[in-house]
Amino acid sequence: MSKLARKSLALFTTLALSAGLLGLSSGASTASTKDFGAASGSNQAQAASAASTAPVWMKNAVIYQVNTRQYSASGTLDAVTADLGRLQKLGVDILWLMPIHPIGEVARKGSMGSPYSVADYYGVNPDLGTEADFRELVDGAHAKGMKVILDWVANHSSFDNPWITDHKDWYTQDDQGNVVPPNADWTDVADLNFDVPEMRAGMIDALEYWVREFGVDGYRCDVAWGVPVDFWNDATAALQKIKPVYMLAEADGNPALLQDAFLSDYGWKFKDLLMDFGLGIAGKSDLAGYMGQMQLNYPTNTYPMLFVTNHDENSWTGSLKENFGTGAKTLAVLTFTIPGIPLIYNGQEVDSNKRLAFFEKDQIDWMFTSTRSKTAVAHYTKLVALKTKNQSLWNGAAGGKYTRFKNDSDKLISFEREKNGNKVIVVLNPSPRTTTGTVEFGTQTKTFFKFSNGAKTKLAKKQKFSMKAWGYEIYSTVKP
Repeated sequence: MSKLARKSLALFTTLALSAGLLGLSSGASTASTKDFGAASGSNQAQAASAASTAPVWMKNAVIYQVNTRQYSASGTLDAVTADLGRLQKLGVDILWLMPIHPIGEVARKGSMGSPYSVADYYGVNPDLGTEADFRELVDGAHAKGMKVILDWVANHSSFDNPWITDHKDWYTQDDQGNVVPPNADWTDVADLNFDVPEMRAGMIDALEYWVREFGVDGYRCDVAWGVPVDFWNDATAALQKIKPVYMLAEADGNPALLQDAFLSDYGWKFKDLLMDFGLGIAGKSDLAGYMGQMQLNYPTNTYPMLFVTNHDENSWTGSLKENFGTGAKTLAVLTFTIPGIPLIYNGQEVDSNKRLAFFEKDQIDWMFTSTRSKTAVAHYTKLVALKTKNQSLWNGAAGGKYTRFKNDSDKLISFEREKNGNKVIVVLNPSPRTTTGTVEFGTQTKTFFKFSNGAKTKLAKKQKFSMKAWGYEIYSTVKP
């Protein structure tokens, strides 16, 4: 089956899964000289479930995405290294670096090109720095208790990647033998052909290289939905032989990816729900529907990455203000309290409303000295601490059960998470209008701390709330 035909089948399968139609709940080497010969035997037999091989440090982790080009005036890895102390104070655990590799020049978009057009899977983009700079960043993060995952582009490479010259058969070609892009819009990248065993072996070798030689702790896998599941199973099994790694799939609605290869995928459906809240067209019943689907689509101890923004949403959909008005920080509360692993995209923690150019240099507006920035930093620092301190909010099976509380408002969201005696209760108005409602908490014997001011409080069996636009309160048995 051709790669393009298989991708069409993969898309059908993803849609079918979403609809419930299928019954599923070493020294440096260079890409141009490496000789892989025949592909090695499949690692499938050695593969364990993604959940069973999850690193221990994932249990309460928070992800922070770094767009290195736009992170600083210099746009370098060194600038990120210099900022590790600030990120440690924010409390984040995993630094997800957008692709660090050299960017293709053939068919480049814009003056700087897309980081997802990879010209050398074994190299570091000189605009970002050197291998030594990258090693210093990884080592520095590890020294401060943080992990580093790389953004990996397995689906396609740039048109001037040496693989095209040395192994043209590793790419999808048209009837005239021309290497083609994955689709009509992605004209700057060449589609890799996963029907070729040697290409698969070469890609796994490159993935292993960064884990073995630099201590990388896992990967966010770009267009994971467009690559065969059995490749990801083999790749993850190979990486787990080196060290425990975290694997995050850019995909949604395909439980097969979460069986052996990936611990997490993208919470796109949740993001769409948050967008609807931002527009004022969603209510508590929509969240209930999402939670029902989540229970069906995620194997035990796997979970989505939840976000209000990321590099794609920021550049192509809109800024925080454009998408959510003044509600972004409130909706981010849900990404930290609903089952899943939360993401903070660089600039989100200062409430930046700047849309960053994708193919050009366009530095984040950090506004560190502004009241708005300081308020946002305090908000996200407190949310990270809430997630870390309360076991009920931890990731996957390490965290607690989600239970809704009845209330008489069509907008008001009210729920609890509980694990081993730890409890967190959330009451939140996800709308740009004042909302009033009575929440039925039942008998709550515990004393809670309020997120807003740290005060101790008790909750009545039935309690009335009048919440301003985007208002919320969090009650936890651990002091915030």
